[in-house]
Amino acid sequence: MTSLPVIAQTSGVGAARSAARKRRRLAAGANRRPGWVTYAILGAVLLISIYPLYYTFLLASSDQLTISKTAIPSLIPGQHLLENLERILASDIPLLKGLINSTVVAVLQSLSVVIFSTLAGFSFAKLRFRGRGPLLVFVIATMAVPTQLGVIPLFVVMSNIGWSGKLVAVIVPGMVTAFGVFWMTQYLENALPYELIEAARVDGASMIQTFWNVALPAGRPAAAMLALFTFIGSWTNFFWPSIILTNQNPTLPMVVRQLQAGYFQDYSLIMSGVILSTIPLVVLFIFAGKQLVTGIMAGAVKG
Repeated sequence: MTSLPVIAQTSGVGAARSAARKRRRLAAGANRRPGWVTYAILGAVLLISIYPLYYTFLLASSDQLTISKTAIPSLIPGQHLLENLERILASDIPLLKGLINSTVVAVLQSLSVVIFSTLAGFSFAKLRFRGRGPLLVFVIATMAVPTQLGVIPLFVVMSNIGWSGKLVAVIVPGMVTAFGVFWMTQYLENALPYELIEAARVDGASMIQTFWNVALPAGRPAAAMLALFTFIGSWTNFFWPSIILTNQNPTLPMVVRQLQAGYFQDYSLIMSGVILSTIPLVVLFIFAGKQLVTGIMAGAVKG
Protein backbone atom coordinates (compact mmCIF):
# COMPACT_ATOMS: atom_id res chain seq x y z
CA MET A 1 0.00 0.00 0.00
CA THR A 2 1.28 3.50 -0.81
CA SER A 3 2.59 5.34 2.27
CA LEU A 4 1.36 8.80 3.20
CA PRO A 5 4.71 10.60 2.58
CA VAL A 6 4.75 9.25 -0.96
CA ILE A 7 1.19 10.49 -1.54
CA ALA A 8 2.14 13.91 -0.16
CA GLN A 9 5.09 14.15 -2.55
CA THR A 10 3.21 12.96 -5.64
CA SER A 11 -0.38 14.14 -5.17
CA GLY A 12 -0.04 16.86 -2.61
CA VAL A 13 -0.71 17.38 1.10
CA GLY A 14 -4.51 17.47 0.60
CA ALA A 15 -4.54 14.02 -0.96
CA ALA A 16 -2.39 12.68 1.89
CA ARG A 17 -4.81 14.05 4.52
CA SER A 18 -7.77 12.59 2.63
CA ALA A 19 -6.06 9.19 2.50
CA ALA A 20 -5.32 9.40 6.23
CA ARG A 21 -8.99 10.16 7.03
CA LYS A 22 -10.08 7.24 4.84
CA ARG A 23 -7.69 4.92 6.66
CA ARG A 24 -9.00 6.06 10.05
CA ARG A 25 -12.61 5.48 8.94
CA LEU A 26 -11.75 1.99 7.68
CA ALA A 27 -9.91 1.15 10.90
CA ALA A 28 -12.82 2.44 12.98
CA GLY A 29 -15.26 0.40 10.90
CA ALA A 30 -13.16 -2.76 11.23
CA ASN A 31 -13.09 -2.46 15.03
CA ARG A 32 -16.73 -1.42 15.38
CA ARG A 33 -19.00 -4.02 16.96
CA PRO A 34 -22.63 -4.31 15.84
CA GLY A 35 -25.13 -2.75 18.24
CA TRP A 36 -28.45 -4.07 19.53
CA VAL A 37 -30.30 -2.48 16.60
CA THR A 38 -28.34 -4.66 14.17
CA TYR A 39 -29.05 -7.76 16.22
CA ALA A 40 -32.75 -6.83 16.48
CA ILE A 41 -33.07 -6.39 12.70
CA LEU A 42 -31.23 -9.62 11.98
CA GLY A 43 -33.35 -11.46 14.55
CA ALA A 44 -36.57 -10.13 13.00
CA VAL A 45 -35.43 -11.13 9.50
CA LEU A 46 -34.50 -14.59 10.80
CA LEU A 47 -37.91 -15.08 12.45
CA ILE A 48 -39.81 -13.90 9.36
CA SER A 49 -37.72 -16.17 7.12
CA ILE A 50 -37.99 -19.29 9.24
CA TYR A 51 -41.66 -18.97 10.29
CA PRO A 52 -43.19 -20.47 7.08
CA LEU A 53 -41.08 -23.61 7.49
CA TYR A 54 -41.89 -23.80 11.21
CA TYR A 55 -45.61 -23.29 10.45
CA THR A 56 -45.42 -26.18 8.00
CA PHE A 57 -43.80 -28.29 10.72
CA LEU A 58 -46.57 -27.34 13.16
CA LEU A 59 -49.26 -28.45 10.71
CA ALA A 60 -47.36 -31.65 9.93
CA SER A 61 -47.13 -32.53 13.62
CA SER A 62 -50.87 -31.95 14.20
CA ASP A 63 -53.91 -33.97 13.21
CA GLN A 64 -56.70 -32.86 10.89
CA LEU A 65 -59.18 -32.39 13.76
CA THR A 66 -56.89 -29.89 15.51
CA ILE A 67 -56.23 -28.00 12.27
CA SER A 68 -59.96 -27.79 11.47
CA LYS A 69 -60.61 -26.05 14.81
CA THR A 70 -58.07 -23.28 14.33
CA ALA A 71 -56.11 -22.06 11.33
CA ILE A 72 -53.11 -21.17 13.49
CA PRO A 73 -52.13 -24.10 15.69
CA SER A 74 -50.21 -23.78 18.93
CA LEU A 75 -46.57 -22.79 18.62
CA ILE A 76 -45.71 -26.01 20.43
CA PRO A 77 -45.40 -28.91 17.95
CA GLY A 78 -47.94 -31.71 18.17
CA GLN A 79 -47.29 -35.41 18.56
CA HIS A 80 -48.60 -36.74 15.25
CA LEU A 81 -45.61 -36.22 12.96
CA LEU A 82 -44.42 -39.83 12.98
CA GLU A 83 -47.99 -41.02 12.59
CA ASN A 84 -48.50 -38.79 9.54
CA LEU A 85 -45.20 -39.93 8.00
CA GLU A 86 -46.21 -43.56 8.49
CA ARG A 87 -49.52 -42.82 6.73
CA ILE A 88 -47.59 -41.39 3.76
CA LEU A 89 -45.24 -44.36 3.55
CA ALA A 90 -48.19 -46.75 3.79
CA SER A 91 -50.18 -44.98 1.05
CA ASP A 92 -50.13 -46.02 -2.60
CA ILE A 93 -48.53 -42.83 -3.94
CA PRO A 94 -45.29 -43.37 -5.96
CA LEU A 95 -43.01 -41.78 -3.35
CA LEU A 96 -39.85 -43.71 -4.27
CA LYS A 97 -40.42 -43.04 -7.99
CA GLY A 98 -40.79 -39.32 -7.33
CA LEU A 99 -37.68 -39.26 -5.14
CA ILE A 100 -35.56 -40.97 -7.80
CA ASN A 101 -36.92 -38.76 -10.60
CA SER A 102 -36.31 -35.54 -8.65
CA THR A 103 -32.77 -36.65 -7.79
CA VAL A 104 -31.98 -37.48 -11.43
CA VAL A 105 -33.40 -34.19 -12.71
CA ALA A 106 -31.72 -32.03 -10.05
CA VAL A 107 -28.28 -33.67 -10.36
CA LEU A 108 -28.17 -33.68 -14.17
CA GLN A 109 -29.44 -30.10 -14.47
CA SER A 110 -26.97 -28.86 -11.84
CA LEU A 111 -24.02 -30.45 -13.63
CA SER A 112 -25.06 -29.27 -17.08
CA VAL A 113 -25.86 -25.73 -15.94
CA VAL A 114 -22.45 -25.41 -14.28
CA ILE A 115 -20.52 -26.76 -17.28
CA PHE A 116 -22.40 -24.84 -20.00
CA SER A 117 -22.67 -21.63 -17.99
CA THR A 118 -18.96 -21.66 -17.14
CA LEU A 119 -18.08 -22.32 -20.78
CA ALA A 120 -20.27 -19.46 -21.96
CA GLY A 121 -19.13 -17.20 -19.12
CA PHE A 122 -15.48 -17.84 -19.96
CA SER A 123 -16.15 -16.99 -23.61
CA PHE A 124 -18.04 -13.77 -22.85
CA ALA A 125 -15.62 -12.63 -20.15
CA LYS A 126 -12.22 -13.40 -21.65
CA LEU A 127 -12.55 -14.02 -25.39
CA ARG A 128 -13.01 -11.30 -27.96
CA PHE A 129 -15.20 -12.20 -30.94
CA ARG A 130 -17.56 -10.39 -33.30
CA GLY A 131 -21.03 -9.81 -31.82
CA ARG A 132 -19.92 -10.57 -28.27
CA GLY A 133 -21.65 -7.55 -26.72
CA PRO A 134 -25.05 -7.85 -28.47
CA LEU A 135 -25.10 -11.61 -27.90
CA LEU A 136 -24.49 -11.16 -24.17
CA VAL A 137 -27.22 -8.52 -23.99
CA PHE A 138 -29.61 -10.89 -25.79
CA VAL A 139 -28.85 -13.69 -23.32
CA ILE A 140 -29.42 -11.37 -20.35
CA ALA A 141 -32.64 -10.00 -21.91
CA THR A 142 -34.13 -13.51 -21.97
CA MET A 143 -34.26 -13.37 -18.17
CA ALA A 144 -37.02 -10.77 -18.48
CA VAL A 145 -39.27 -13.15 -20.44
CA PRO A 146 -41.81 -14.88 -18.13
CA THR A 147 -41.56 -18.65 -18.08
CA GLN A 148 -45.29 -18.98 -18.75
CA LEU A 149 -44.91 -17.43 -22.22
CA GLY A 150 -42.80 -20.33 -23.45
CA VAL A 151 -44.83 -23.15 -21.97
CA ILE A 152 -47.18 -23.79 -24.91
CA PRO A 153 -44.48 -23.74 -27.65
CA LEU A 154 -42.26 -25.92 -25.46
CA PHE A 155 -45.10 -28.37 -24.86
CA VAL A 156 -45.79 -28.57 -28.61
CA VAL A 157 -42.11 -29.22 -29.35
CA MET A 158 -41.85 -31.92 -26.69
CA SER A 159 -45.02 -33.60 -27.95
CA ASN A 160 -43.85 -33.55 -31.58
CA ILE A 161 -40.55 -35.24 -30.76
CA GLY A 162 -42.25 -37.82 -28.55
CA TRP A 163 -40.87 -36.68 -25.18
CA SER A 164 -44.22 -35.90 -23.55
CA GLY A 165 -44.52 -37.79 -20.27
CA LYS A 166 -40.79 -38.60 -20.22
CA LEU A 167 -38.22 -37.33 -17.76
CA VAL A 168 -35.96 -36.04 -20.53
CA ALA A 169 -38.60 -33.39 -21.31
CA VAL A 170 -37.91 -31.87 -17.88
CA ILE A 171 -34.12 -32.25 -17.96
CA VAL A 172 -33.24 -30.84 -21.40
CA PRO A 173 -35.00 -27.41 -21.19
CA GLY A 174 -33.18 -26.68 -17.93
CA MET A 175 -29.66 -27.70 -18.97
CA VAL A 176 -28.50 -24.08 -19.29
CA THR A 177 -29.91 -20.85 -17.89
CA ALA A 178 -29.41 -17.19 -18.75
CA PHE A 179 -28.80 -16.41 -15.09
CA GLY A 180 -26.02 -18.99 -14.95
CA VAL A 181 -24.31 -17.50 -18.00
CA PHE A 182 -24.61 -13.97 -16.61
CA TRP A 183 -23.39 -15.03 -13.16
CA MET A 184 -20.29 -16.87 -14.43
CA THR A 185 -19.49 -14.06 -16.89
CA GLN A 186 -19.50 -11.49 -14.12
CA TYR A 187 -17.45 -13.66 -11.80
CA LEU A 188 -14.78 -14.73 -14.30
CA GLU A 189 -14.43 -11.14 -15.53
CA ASN A 190 -12.86 -10.24 -12.18
CA ALA A 191 -11.51 -13.53 -10.86
CA LEU A 192 -9.57 -14.73 -13.92
CA PRO A 193 -6.63 -12.51 -15.00
CA TYR A 194 -5.55 -12.50 -18.62
CA GLU A 195 -1.98 -13.31 -17.54
CA LEU A 196 -3.04 -16.83 -16.47
CA ILE A 197 -4.72 -17.45 -19.82
CA GLU A 198 -1.71 -16.16 -21.74
CA ALA A 199 0.66 -18.31 -19.64
CA ALA A 200 -1.41 -21.42 -20.35
CA ARG A 201 -1.48 -20.62 -24.07
CA VAL A 202 2.29 -20.03 -24.12
CA ASP A 203 2.75 -23.44 -22.48
CA GLY A 204 0.94 -24.99 -25.44
CA ALA A 205 -2.50 -25.57 -23.90
CA SER A 206 -5.46 -25.53 -26.24
CA MET A 207 -8.46 -23.33 -25.48
CA ILE A 208 -10.39 -26.29 -24.06
CA GLN A 209 -7.39 -27.24 -21.88
CA THR A 210 -7.10 -23.63 -20.75
CA PHE A 211 -10.75 -23.65 -19.78
CA TRP A 212 -10.51 -26.95 -17.92
CA ASN A 213 -7.21 -26.28 -16.09
CA VAL A 214 -7.40 -22.50 -15.55
CA ALA A 215 -10.91 -21.06 -15.91
CA LEU A 216 -12.85 -23.84 -14.19
CA PRO A 217 -10.68 -23.90 -11.01
CA ALA A 218 -10.77 -20.08 -10.86
CA GLY A 219 -14.57 -20.07 -11.04
CA ARG A 220 -15.08 -22.88 -8.50
CA PRO A 221 -16.73 -20.79 -5.70
CA ALA A 222 -19.26 -19.21 -8.08
CA ALA A 223 -19.83 -22.56 -9.83
CA ALA A 224 -20.55 -24.23 -6.47
CA MET A 225 -23.10 -21.55 -5.62
CA LEU A 226 -24.70 -21.89 -9.06
CA ALA A 227 -24.89 -25.68 -8.70
CA LEU A 228 -26.58 -25.42 -5.30
CA PHE A 229 -29.13 -22.86 -6.46
CA THR A 230 -29.86 -24.91 -9.58
CA PHE A 231 -30.30 -28.07 -7.50
CA ILE A 232 -32.74 -26.33 -5.15
CA GLY A 233 -34.67 -24.83 -8.07
CA SER A 234 -34.91 -28.17 -9.87
CA TRP A 235 -35.87 -30.04 -6.71
CA THR A 236 -38.75 -27.69 -5.90
CA ASN A 237 -39.92 -27.10 -9.48
CA PHE A 238 -43.59 -28.02 -9.83
CA PHE A 239 -44.89 -25.93 -12.72
CA TRP A 240 -43.33 -27.52 -15.81
CA PRO A 241 -43.14 -31.15 -14.53
CA SER A 242 -46.85 -31.05 -13.65
CA ILE A 243 -47.61 -30.09 -17.28
CA ILE A 244 -45.37 -32.45 -19.20
CA LEU A 245 -45.23 -35.50 -16.89
CA THR A 246 -47.93 -37.93 -15.81
CA ASN A 247 -48.90 -39.14 -12.34
CA GLN A 248 -47.29 -42.49 -13.17
CA ASN A 249 -43.89 -40.85 -13.75
CA PRO A 250 -43.85 -37.89 -11.35
CA THR A 251 -41.30 -35.78 -9.57
CA LEU A 252 -41.44 -35.33 -5.80
CA PRO A 253 -43.56 -32.10 -5.77
CA MET A 254 -46.12 -33.90 -7.95
CA VAL A 255 -46.18 -36.77 -5.47
CA VAL A 256 -46.91 -34.33 -2.65
CA ARG A 257 -49.84 -32.98 -4.67
CA GLN A 258 -51.28 -36.50 -4.90
CA LEU A 259 -51.67 -36.48 -1.12
CA GLN A 260 -54.82 -34.38 -1.49
CA ALA A 261 -57.79 -36.50 -2.46
CA GLY A 262 -60.76 -34.90 -4.23
CA TYR A 263 -62.59 -32.29 -2.18
CA PHE A 264 -61.11 -33.44 1.13
CA GLN A 265 -57.70 -32.03 1.96
CA ASP A 266 -55.86 -33.45 4.94
CA TYR A 267 -53.42 -30.61 5.58
CA SER A 268 -51.52 -32.53 8.23
CA LEU A 269 -50.79 -35.24 5.65
CA ILE A 270 -49.90 -32.75 2.91
CA MET A 271 -47.58 -30.78 5.16
CA SER A 272 -45.92 -33.99 6.31
CA GLY A 273 -45.19 -34.70 2.66
CA VAL A 274 -43.74 -31.21 2.29
CA ILE A 275 -41.52 -31.78 5.31
CA LEU A 276 -40.43 -35.12 3.88
CA SER A 277 -39.51 -33.54 0.55
CA THR A 278 -37.60 -30.73 2.28
CA ILE A 279 -35.27 -33.02 4.26
CA PRO A 280 -32.80 -33.61 1.34
CA LEU A 281 -32.47 -29.84 0.83
CA VAL A 282 -31.78 -29.27 4.53
CA VAL A 283 -29.13 -32.01 4.51
CA LEU A 284 -27.59 -30.52 1.36
CA PHE A 285 -27.45 -27.06 2.92
CA ILE A 286 -25.84 -28.42 6.11
CA PHE A 287 -23.00 -30.01 4.14
CA ALA A 288 -22.64 -27.31 1.46
CA GLY A 289 -23.76 -24.19 3.32
CA LYS A 290 -20.20 -22.89 3.77
CA GLN A 291 -19.51 -23.26 0.05
CA LEU A 292 -22.81 -21.51 -0.70
CA VAL A 293 -22.00 -18.50 1.49
CA THR A 294 -18.47 -18.31 0.07
CA GLY A 295 -19.82 -18.27 -3.47
CA ILE A 296 -22.37 -15.57 -2.70
CA MET A 297 -19.81 -13.36 -0.97
CA ALA A 298 -17.29 -13.91 -3.76
CA GLY A 299 -19.87 -12.72 -6.26
CA ALA A 300 -20.95 -9.79 -4.14
CA VAL A 301 -17.49 -8.41 -3.33
CA LYS A 302 -15.41 -7.39 -6.31
CA GLY A 303 -11.71 -6.86 -5.77
